[in-house]
Amino acid sequence: MIDHYVSSGSTVNVCAIDVSKAFDKMNHYGLFITLMKRRIPDNLLLLLESWFAIGMTCVKWHNVWFRWFRLSCGIRQGGVLSPYLFVIYMDSLVENVQARGYGCYLRHTCISIILYADDVLLLAPSVSSLQLILSVCETELHRLDVMINVKKSLCLCIGSRHNAKCSNIIASDSNIIMWTNTIRYLGVNIVAGQKFACSLDSCKRSFYRAFNAIFGKVGRIASEDVITELLKAKCLPALYYGLEACPVNKSQIRSLEYVLNNVI
Repeated sequence: MIDHYVSSGSTVNVCAIDVSKAFDKMNHYGLFITLMKRRIPDNLLLLLESWFAIGMTCVKWHNVWFRWFRLSCGIRQGGVLSPYLFVIYMDSLVENVQARGYGCYLRHTCISIILYADDVLLLAPSVSSLQLILSVCETELHRLDVMINVKKSLCLCIGSRHNAKCSNIIASDSNIIMWTNTIRYLGVNIVAGQKFACSLDSCKRSFYRAFNAIFGKVGRIASEDVITELLKAKCLPALYYGLEACPVNKSQIRSLEYVLNNVI
């Protein structure tokens, strides 16, 4: 999407929204209403209602257990159904943004919002349209009883005018979402510039940390074959994380080769 606009001389404004404790604050009754609109079978709906009704938890401090209390909201992280239920609960956010028609288009399709669980990315060809999309998101998230963490939300520009000073993006509570040169989305660091690019610095740091932790403990004891296999299994995934989704130039390839040659 960004390459499509940048190749035409436009600038794309990107906003990464941090949704505050979305999994923990999901409204159970809001989920049930959404499932009923999707014509879920009654027996399955009753099963989910019963499942959420018996959810209990407690707090443990050293050897002291606090009293058990009922979970009136939220969904269990790590549960098999949890990602599916959360996506259904948040799907109206995408529908509302696309219905307004603000933001970026590709082949007459509005792609102004990218949503993966509670990680939200907004795309707009202008600052004013980005502000409108944010307002739509805040309205719908407020209806879903979910709030935006403005302090952890960031904006950046990609395109010919990425260095231009932009107007502030203001949330509904009058707080300003800051413009920055790097945003982190799903573990990938996207950087501002004339074209879409990703930074590999954090991947290299993670790789060095993982290798130093292994080599510091078994480097003088284990054989080279064992260290090599540990390097492949525990370190290389950190170095190569997200590369299939990122454009990598020759300079970045040489930097990755240097990291590997350095540890070898």
